[in-house]
Amino acid sequence: GKGLFTKEIEEALLAGQIDLAVHSLKDLPTDSPEGLDISAIPLREDPHDALIGTTLAQLPAGARVGTSSQRRSAQLLLLRPDLVIEPIRGNVDTRIRKVKEGQYAASLLAVAGLRRLGLEHEISQIFGTEEMCPAPGQGALAVQTRTQGEAKDICGRLDDVATRQAVTCERAMLAALGGGCQLPVGALAEAQESTLRISAIIVSPGGGRIVRATSKGDAARARELGEAVAADLLARGGSEILESLAAS
Repeated sequence: GKGLFTKEIEEALLAGQIDLAVHSLKDLPTDSPEGLDISAIPLREDPHDALIGTTLAQLPAGARVGTSSQRRSAQLLLLRPDLVIEPIRGNVDTRIRKVKEGQYAASLLAVAGLRRLGLEHEISQIFGTEEMCPAPGQGALAVQTRTQGEAKDICGRLDDVATRQAVTCERAMLAALGGGCQLPVGALAEAQESTLRISAIIVSPGGGRIVRATSKGDAARARELGEAVAADLLARGGSEILESLAAS
C-alpha cells in the first residue's frame, strides 16, 4: 500500500526524533504528509532496470525470473512471454544470492540500487526505456525534512534543479493516475535544456496490453506536462487497464 516503506520514518520526523530522512523517491507516496517537505532531490543516478544472472537472450524458455513488481513482470512478459515470473523477496544482496543459488535463473533490479551498493558488476543487461520503462522517480533520492527549521535550509543546498523537474513531471503523472507506487505504471522524464521529454506507460499485469504516451514541454511546467501525459494514457486505453485492476 501507499507509504509502506516510509511511514515509520515519517512519524519519527514529525515527532522530532530525527531531523532528516533519505528515501528512494519511487517509494514515497505522491501526497506528502502535512508538516513534511522533500527539501532536496540530488542529482539522479541511472534510472533504468537491470537483469542480473544472465541476459534476456540467454534465458531458456520456461526460465524462472524473480520480481515482485507488476510493472517489471508485465513488461518482461511482453519481451519474452515464454518466461515464468515468480515473486522474490529480500534486499538486494538476498536477491543476488537467490539467483546464484539457482532458485531463479535471473532477477530484475534497479541499476541505481546496484550501483550505490557497489554491485554494478552483477549487472548482466540494462534495459532501455522502450524495453522496460522505469518506475516514476526511479534512481532519484528524496531528502525529507520538516517544513520549518535548519535542516530544511541546509538540505536544500543538495537540490538538483533538472532532476527535480524530471521527477516532478513523473510523479504528477502518477498522482493523476491514482498515486500508488505499486501500480503497473512507468515514466521517465529527461531534461533537454529548458524542456522536458517524458515517456510513460500503463501495462496490464501479465503483459497482455500496454498503452504508451510521449510528450515534450516546458521544464518550468513539469507538473502540467505530467498531468497531460496521464490524461493521454487514460484516453488511449489506460483507464480500462486501471479499472480492471481495481475490480480484481
